[in-house]
Amino acid sequence: MDKKTLRQQIRELKRGMTLEQISQASARLMEAFINTSQYKEAKSIYGYLPYNQEVRTWSILERALQDGKRVAVPKIYGDDMRFIYLSDLSQVEKGFGGIPEPVGDGPVADDRTALVLMPGLAFTKDGDRMGYGGGYYDRFLANEPAHPTVALCYDFQIVEHIPTEDYDVPVDLVLWA
Repeated sequence: MDKKTLRQQIRELKRGMTLEQISQASARLMEAFINTSQYKEAKSIYGYLPYNQEVRTWSILERALQDGKRVAVPKIYGDDMRFIYLSDLSQVEKGFGGIPEPVGDGPVADDRTALVLMPGLAFTKDGDRMGYGGGYYDRFLANEPAHPTVALCYDFQIVEHIPTEDYDVPVDLVLWA
């Protein structure tokens, strides 16, 4: 199956989810995530703020702040994506594509080994990832390859095969619920 068709199918499945299904899966994924060695060892979490039916990461990022970790979320600047540290998750507004982004342009995150939460539309159990098509995370990780990565997704987002390109960066760990 080509990427365009797979993206369309996954988007339709996501649109069919109820708020209760999203909430329940997100809670299970938070528990699984905070119990990973990757989370426990991380000093910083580069997360993302959920958009549409994505896994709700707000509670994960709040928990990371409570656990004394630095939290950063992405902000888009043209073709570039930078992570901005936040100590207050309310300091966001709709940004690129309607996705929540930090209000300010700093402080720019600088932990080259921060744990990166990877959004995406589809994943394989081995870590292949199909994003939304912008290539922001692939470019970011190509420039900063030392980051460990974890993806959180719904069970229907796990597929047998994703057509990949040379520039696609796989995810170290995929958790699904």
